[in-house]
Amino acid sequence: MRKILVTGGAGFIGSNFVRMVLAEHPECVVVNLDKLTYAGNLENLRGFLDHPNHKFVKGDICDGDLLARLIDEDRIDAIINFAAETHVDRSITGPKIFVETNVIGTLTLLEAAREKKLERFIQISTDEVYGALGDEGMFTEQTPLSPNSPYSASKAAADHLVKAYGHTWGVRYNITRCSNNYGPYQFPEKLIPLMINNALNDKALPVYGDGLYVRDWLYVYDHCTAVWSVLHQAPPGRVYNIGGCNEKANLEVVELILSRLDKSKSLIKHVTDRPGHDRRYAIDASRIINELGWKPSVSFEQGINKTIDWYIENHDWLTDVVSGDYKRYYQTMYGSR
Repeated sequence: MRKILVTGGAGFIGSNFVRMVLAEHPECVVVNLDKLTYAGNLENLRGFLDHPNHKFVKGDICDGDLLARLIDEDRIDAIINFAAETHVDRSITGPKIFVETNVIGTLTLLEAAREKKLERFIQISTDEVYGALGDEGMFTEQTPLSPNSPYSASKAAADHLVKAYGHTWGVRYNITRCSNNYGPYQFPEKLIPLMINNALNDKALPVYGDGLYVRDWLYVYDHCTAVWSVLHQAPPGRVYNIGGCNEKANLEVVELILSRLDKSKSLIKHVTDRPGHDRRYAIDASRIINELGWKPSVSFEQGINKTIDWYIENHDWLTDVVSGDYKRYYQTMYGSR
């Protein structure tokens, strides 16, 4: 039976991955390590916390002693590192925690993987490590890393560490770089859940600049199946881009949400742009498609409808996460724009 340590498994992508594995792969045991910071929420694991193949541990990926104990006690054979600080805006106002979690945390995990001679270490990265694109072209796995924000710089540093541990000590690793994820359980600091929440409450929808920043959108379930494919099929040392083949401008996404919710476009409020905002990202996912046979199964139109429906149906979850600290964060981020 496969036994994997999933870090950040109470966050957005991590919890969706844990739910997918437990629901679809009974041959796998998941040890779920999460610090439960603002974006980590045990409610994201509702219905699976007590699953017989699931063990939740509250803890920090920077705690090497804890990692060693978990690997030994639970006979872990692979680590999948979803744990990260991920929000670009937060990295601009407070970059230190991004280095601590994304760089030092990854280093600590790599040390554990090296010392315990694990079968595989999978680093969940981002297309943002590549920098920005012009009007044409796509990021491939050969695109040089050129991060433009403290967040993407911390993820690029972690990617370099992973590669170095593979080259120097033979750690069997893979790196995956995904485009913008969306779907259930995403904390509403990110574009899509932020806009859904504000639209549902008839609040202004803050759109940076002209709103014509282009992203490739990937439904979170498709991301999870891609990572599973990498874990079980990919040769070590291989990097894979994971994209949804859905390039859309932010303003187009916002207008789709308003249309679906039958809300007026007058709710859109263009606000002062954030510093260093990358204009366009686009992913070439042909390597994972051709080598591993994975491909996205959910179109953007299907995914955005499923996502909106989920937030409507899970109003209590949304209400809980937007109280207290979130309100203070929102006022800090958008109140003076």
